[in-house]
Amino acid sequence: MRYQLTTPSPLGNLTLLGDDQALYGLWFADQQHFGADYDLSAIPTGSTAPLNLALDWLSAYFDGQAPAPFDLPLQPEVTDFRARVLQVLTQIPYGQTVTYQQIANQLGQPNAVRAVGGAVGHNPLSIMIPCHRVVGRAGDLTGYAGGLDRKIALLTLEGHDPATLAQHHL
Repeated sequence: MRYQLTTPSPLGNLTLLGDDQALYGLWFADQQHFGADYDLSAIPTGSTAPLNLALDWLSAYFDGQAPAPFDLPLQPEVTDFRARVLQVLTQIPYGQTVTYQQIANQLGQPNAVRAVGGAVGHNPLSIMIPCHRVVGRAGDLTGYAGGLDRKIALLTLEGHDPATLAQHHL
């Protein structure tokens, strides 16, 4: 059975969705595509081992640590293409950024930049699958479902200079 829980974070409430096996969703309460594809009103509040591990990971992350890879199985329920994009996102090191074009190139589909952008924007596991580390061609902060202010805050937490990031804020 799936459960949801809401937890506070320095950037606003987060809602997590999981069961005894995996984590399926992690969203800021007011972000675009919040709970997309799920009727969260029908999912009870509760706790599972994967949800508790996710809370521990988030606590370390927001304490400014680069959390070690964890054994929590992330299970985004997305199309095959989006799953491939999200897999690339999991490989972006803490504190680094990549462009949408670099992701499209890595997938062997250099003309799929917009499709990559759609996949990044609909990431159901914010922060843990680090879509905030994706930027435009010239380093522009082109978007973030949780809001550009949060993207700047997350990148700053990971060691980026907030003044430099603000210059790239469109």
